[in-house]
Amino acid sequence: MAQLWGGRFTKETDQLVYQFNASITFDQKFYRQDIEGSIAHVAMLHKQGILTKDEQDQIIEGLTGIREDIENGTLQITEEYEDIHSFVEANLTERIGEAGKKLHTGRSRNDQVALDMRLYTRLEVLYVDELVNDLLKVILKIMEEHLDTYMPGFTHLQKAQPITLAHHMGAYFEMFKRDRLRLKDIYHRMNYCPLGAGALAGTTYPLDRAYTAKLMGFDGPTLNSIDSVADRDYVIEFLSALSTIMMHLSRFSEEVIIWNTNEYQFVEIDDAYSTGSSIMPQKKNPDIAELVRGKTGRVYGALMSILTTMKGLPLAYNKDMQEDKELTFDAIDTVKGCLALFTGMLDTMKFNQARMEQSAKGGFTNATDAADYLVGKGVPFRDAHGIVGRLVLYCIDHQKSLDDMTIEEYQAINPVFDEDIYDAISLETCVNKRLTTGAPGREAMQSVIEACKNYLAHDWQDEDKEERKKDE
Repeated sequence: MAQLWGGRFTKETDQLVYQFNASITFDQKFYRQDIEGSIAHVAMLHKQGILTKDEQDQIIEGLTGIREDIENGTLQITEEYEDIHSFVEANLTERIGEAGKKLHTGRSRNDQVALDMRLYTRLEVLYVDELVNDLLKVILKIMEEHLDTYMPGFTHLQKAQPITLAHHMGAYFEMFKRDRLRLKDIYHRMNYCPLGAGALAGTTYPLDRAYTAKLMGFDGPTLNSIDSVADRDYVIEFLSALSTIMMHLSRFSEEVIIWNTNEYQFVEIDDAYSTGSSIMPQKKNPDIAELVRGKTGRVYGALMSILTTMKGLPLAYNKDMQEDKELTFDAIDTVKGCLALFTGMLDTMKFNQARMEQSAKGGFTNATDAADYLVGKGVPFRDAHGIVGRLVLYCIDHQKSLDDMTIEEYQAINPVFDEDIYDAISLETCVNKRLTTGAPGREAMQSVIEACKNYLAHDWQDEDKEERKKDE
């Protein structure tokens, strides 16, 4: 079929060149955004006296009909069109005649695709944010339920000090909370409308870009027409945020995988989120956690791809920028799927509290507290450190924990020890005497949990909607 740009050319494009150049196979994902942008553009053209009321109404009715027919399956997007813009315009003209040819007045495919990508990305930022918020709710529920579930805290994957499951989960709450803050920042920074920038230098038509921007919920128009069509920073920022979300999910998945092993037995993953082995009947594999961990590299790849694509491009629009879509679409779909599945897995996971507590006791996680006990008795910390080191060696040799030692064994190593050592090194004491902000003590954790509840109660998306209502 004839191309939108065919007038300059004297012969048909080679078929391989056409297929290599075309984007319809993936940018058809934009059909809603393309139609939404076209409706706003047409409304603005009528407001400015560029289109008559009848032309506006015909075009909007035609565009609405195309959208409905795509969604009910009576109109198929086919590869005979170069891109989604060509598809919509050709079908519109076929339906309403000459008025359809005026749709593109004062517009270029450069600012049109920039708008479509921005509208699509803006919507996906909100979807991803909602999924992260759902995950935060599950994490908070676990925190509330496990204030007194003791477990070892780790450094270098070695047992270090006793904490609670609530405290451990709280670390992930903070990670994913930061992810939401990044999404919020991206949304506000990208929320400016490029439509009206034309190919790169604006247009001679008296467009009201602020009106178009307002119709589509933008904070205003972009302020440089070159940057409007050349900018893909928001895609890079979004992919960076998605990569960070996946990094957090991958770290969490790694711990779930470790905790699920026979050696740890800290958790039991629900059957709905596990698989078995075709040959080993005893196996219950953490496949969802492993796939989330694995798919992280896929999302990283999308980020590196767009960074590499954009790094050498001169201003303004270049065809290279067509490469911003496929991997971005895939990364978004991947992250949304991973978030939904991981949240479901975590929500149905059972925690072996007794096993966690026993692990904390058996790993000398209270050794630091034993040293602090000696310091409280007047022993210099460096000496106390050495004394407790000897206690640990003794326990290893005799296959005991610090809790299992008799007072005679304690005093044989150092006479400062007394009966109160047992209370000082109990898991409850070790955890709950740590009351500084952010520590695992019960009182400190209860304060943090209240702060988390307050955070979730004030959703930035809801607050944004209220602000927009006030502005209207």
